Amino acid sequence: MEGDHSASGQRRGDHRHRRAAQALAEAAAALKAGGLVILPTETVYGLAADAANAGAVARLYAAKGRPAFNPLIAHVADLAAARRIAHLDDRALALARAFWPGPLTLVAPVADTKAVCDLARAGLDTVAVRAPGHPVAQAVLARFGGPLVAPSANRSGRPSPTTLADAMSETGPFAAAALDGGPSAVGLESTVVALLAGAPRLLRPGAVTREQIKALIGPLAQADLDARRSPGRLSRHYAPASPMRLDAEAPLASEAYLAFGPAPAGRAVFNLSQRGDLAEAAANLFAYLRAADALAPSAIAVAPIPRGGLGEAINDRLRRAAGFVG
Repeated sequence: MEGDHSASGQRRGDHRHRRAAQALAEAAAALKAGGLVILPTETVYGLAADAANAGAVARLYAAKGRPAFNPLIAHVADLAAARRIAHLDDRALALARAFWPGPLTLVAPVADTKAVCDLARAGLDTVAVRAPGHPVAQAVLARFGGPLVAPSANRSGRPSPTTLADAMSETGPFAAAALDGGPSAVGLESTVVALLAGAPRLLRPGAVTREQIKALIGPLAQADLDARRSPGRLSRHYAPASPMRLDAEAPLASEAYLAFGPAPAGRAVFNLSQRGDLAEAAANLFAYLRAADALAPSAIAVAPIPRGGLGEAINDRLRRAAGFVG
């Protein structure tokens, strides 16, 4: 009997491996044919397209309802692949070696304008590039063999999806294939840093914090004019349908509430982190925004979130969701 159980377990494992390999092959084939693919990353789920294919990128913009002046991030397998499409200086190389694969995007002068088409770069002379850390994303990149643009798989301006189900509900009808990688571990889009002339600039905060970057390459300047080189900079972004009220110590009776730290439970209370952990709060943020919004409350009230470290990125997303950041 023990041998029978072992053999059946082996067959199930082999079957799962074949199904996974087939799904990866189908996704890579769809991308090479100019299709769109829902792809898990460690940050959020992305809607991927061939970065070199302007027609595919145009379909991606249309699927998301995304403004074409909002550039896309080119996802690559590793640093060597990044150096083929971007001119990375010593500061960029130091950051890539420290944080890749992972949730950090570098904006640098473009080296290959064909590998990442003009439309994907919004006509800019720079390219945003990162090597994602999720094994499924890495497997797709390896099979595809080139850079992929993969903005969050939501309709433009909506909360980013952190599960396959949420991604499918947003842009599933436009995808030729979809891959499940489980819930996103980070839950916030990548940190974006510009490494151009002059001081490095933090264009979008994320899981790689300002403090971590500063410790490696020195102080960061304000985004200023370079902000246009980063995605995720619209004044109303990541937004639920319900209005939002930030820094709320408690909800009104008609409101849903995103709590942080000890708080009473309730049907309309979604605690980002009962123990006050910023990483847990980041991972839960978009899923809980969606869940709160589904109740159709008069507003979504949000507890104060500390502003240091990862809290900078969480507060950035909350302010944009509420329409407070230009």
